[in-house]
Amino acid sequence: MSALPWEDVSAREAEVLAAVGEHLTNAQIAGRLHISARTVESHVSALLRKCGASDRRQLAALAAEAVLLGARAEDAALPEARTSFVGRAEELESVRAALESSRLVTLTGPGGVGKTRLAVTTGTEVAPRFPAGVVYLDLVPVPPGQVVAAAANALGVVERPPRPLLGSVADRVRGRAMLLVLDNCEHVLDEVGVLVEALLRKGGRLRILATSRERLGVAGEQAHPVPPLPLGSAAETLFFERARGVDRAFTAAPALVTEACARLDGLPLAIELAAARAAAIGVDGLLTALDDRLRAVVGARGGEARHHSLGDVLGWSYDLLDPAESALFRRLAVFAAGFDLDAVAAVSPSERPSAVAHLIGRLVEKSLVARRATESTRYRLLETVRAFALEHFAGDEDRAEVLRAHLGWASRVAVELETKLNAGEGAARYDDVVEDLRAAFARTAEEPDPEAHRLGRALAHLTFARDSFVESRAHYRAAAARATSVTDAVRDLRSASEAAQSLADGDDAFDLLLAGAERAGDERDRAVMLALAVTLATRFIGDFRHAVPSARRTELLARAERAPVEDREHAAVLATARAWHAGADPAVAIEAAHEAGDPTLLHGALDSANAAAAREGRLREAYRLARERLDLLPALARHRPGDGIEMFDLFHSVSVSAVAVGDLPGALAIADRATEQDPVNSDYPFVSLLKYLAPLTLSGRFDDALELGERAFAEWRAAGSPLLAWLTPSVQVLELATGLRGDHGPWRARTLEFSGQTDARSGRLAATTAFVEARLAIHSGHLMGADRLVRNAFQKFTQPWYRAYANAVGAELAVLAQLPDAEKRLEQAERTAEENDWAAACVARARGRFAGEATAFRRSVELWHRIGARFELGRTAELVD
Repeated sequence: MSALPWEDVSAREAEVLAAVGEHLTNAQIAGRLHISARTVESHVSALLRKCGASDRRQLAALAAEAVLLGARAEDAALPEARTSFVGRAEELESVRAALESSRLVTLTGPGGVGKTRLAVTTGTEVAPRFPAGVVYLDLVPVPPGQVVAAAANALGVVERPPRPLLGSVADRVRGRAMLLVLDNCEHVLDEVGVLVEALLRKGGRLRILATSRERLGVAGEQAHPVPPLPLGSAAETLFFERARGVDRAFTAAPALVTEACARLDGLPLAIELAAARAAAIGVDGLLTALDDRLRAVVGARGGEARHHSLGDVLGWSYDLLDPAESALFRRLAVFAAGFDLDAVAAVSPSERPSAVAHLIGRLVEKSLVARRATESTRYRLLETVRAFALEHFAGDEDRAEVLRAHLGWASRVAVELETKLNAGEGAARYDDVVEDLRAAFARTAEEPDPEAHRLGRALAHLTFARDSFVESRAHYRAAAARATSVTDAVRDLRSASEAAQSLADGDDAFDLLLAGAERAGDERDRAVMLALAVTLATRFIGDFRHAVPSARRTELLARAERAPVEDREHAAVLATARAWHAGADPAVAIEAAHEAGDPTLLHGALDSANAAAAREGRLREAYRLARERLDLLPALARHRPGDGIEMFDLFHSVSVSAVAVGDLPGALAIADRATEQDPVNSDYPFVSLLKYLAPLTLSGRFDDALELGERAFAEWRAAGSPLLAWLTPSVQVLELATGLRGDHGPWRARTLEFSGQTDARSGRLAATTAFVEARLAIHSGHLMGADRLVRNAFQKFTQPWYRAYANAVGAELAVLAQLPDAEKRLEQAERTAEENDWAAACVARARGRFAGEATAFRRSVELWHRIGARFELGRTAELVD
């Protein structure tokens, strides 16, 4: 007698079979069903044939079994969904397609990722394709040794000794177009594998959809990993739906919900449990609670106990690990981010690399470790999984040994990456490991430790190379606290100071140099640090919130000079400090830097010569020196802290010098180059934008200048409004752009905000203010107060860069206002205009206005045309016509 072929039995035949099972006669059956006795006899004959029964007695027995199967089918039906199915449209279609091509499809993934819900929804969707029905078997409550019995119960199979139960179960599915859903197979994998192989061998029309935290390992299996829900759509939708299922009025800022979903790794179960909590404590409260996510994400009572919290979900998987697997799983908690096999082997010194690879593979198969296949295979723990692993790692007897091994690995990797900086390599590798380098270093104590110091110094260098100056400074400072020698500590503090200089934080950079001097173990190192402090306080005075008094700098330089000069670097550092602070000949510093063969020191010495030339009014010489520095740029490496500040200063110096001599095309070219190469762009991207504003405005491209100015000012505020007073003229010149365009913009007020000053007519702002006010008076023709404006334009300025501009427009305003000293002002302006092409063109126009000289107007037109000053060219052309 064979199993009941349900897809071949008609509804009327099923009614007849049930009546036979009650031992009714054909006449009684005919009376109950209101059909003829002959028709009943025909149905009975068909049933005997279809069921392979030899007589009516066997058919009655099958009828009784059919009743039992019907009752059990109620228990084996797909669970009814009580909530909406969110997202997964792509996965649902993929699983449906997989069931078309494969007889065994296994949904894999970590606990809580939604395997069961996807399987059940798929089963419901594809049910019409299976006339013999969809049978669901949840294996969670099934203990080892009882899988076949559970399957028999779900399929309505009665055990008939001595025939093996597995054979009877396989007979049941023979010839039937049926879908069997086996849910949660991970704890009985071997038994499920035996069952599945037997069923597929006998049931050619059978399809099996399984869920497990690892593959079944059966031939022909098509594994289908189930990913977490994507952020930005499905994850947040699920959160809101489940929260509103608890509180219909629930609302929250979408950004906070996205953050919560991200911290929960997009795991649907975690999101559902967390959403229920959020309905009670709000999303902000939930985010605080998620610092302890294993206990924060706890659901209501009822349902499966293993799904009451994330800890329960992960505990189910952890308990299934063997000792070697669980030991490695705990060790993996040491990694803050992803890791590769080399890293895992490094924290598993007692294991062979081949054994480590095997164990990692098993943890991947069990969905406790996620694998990312790129050019090189990397692994990671979901944050929820890592939180669970950390709890167990905290009590691990090998914890200290593993942490030390992790530190050694991190130190080795950081140094390897550091050696690749000159070649511009290792960026991708850095991104992969930087979180672990930070974590390993952060765990070290502030005490001498060669491994920790090596890691800290390399990490500081690496982060500086990625333009993370704040982080780099902190790492260098921390490395100094872990140095095992005074020399190393002083070197670290010097590098920390250079990182601070890249942030334009002069006060901290100065203090770090003095701290290095105090810690120095010999006179030479102390002298170098003191001399560097003197140069910094003089050269970058605009970076200080509180300028270092001249007397203090003199005292520090005197202390530095007490030590005998021991080497060429020492000599160059002292010579540069003397050039900057004591007015010594910069040529001596330049020669000393050349002898030292240090391009960084050479840049500082050349800059001292640039500053001296500018103070003396030799602007074209200052520009030449700045361009000489630009030619030396290839000798610098932006990843080195000392070189980084020189590159930043170089682009500023050559930009300012180009504007100071009226080379507007050159200034715009420098701005383009700075946009690509200035290392400060990462933290302060507005700095490069500021370099465009003066040459664009002076060229008459007002709309372009104002557009970039708005962007730069918004970025400056977004960066925290750092005090960068020496860049203020670039902001202030936009007042000229709006005025010449006929507007009354906000740039005077913004200039004061940027500079931190309250008076635009004093100090660093005096020259540009005098220039702007006089030029706008000329433009508007409002000459009342011209005498005052002209005096302002010829005052003694503390900054030389805009002196020629102020003198030139002051002279032209004096001519227009017919002031008695107009000719004297013209002569003064002609002298300073020798160093500036824009000023020369302006003074030539003023001379033409004063004397009516056509040749002066023609020279003015020629100069305006040559430097591309189209607005001024147009105004001058009007005078010629």
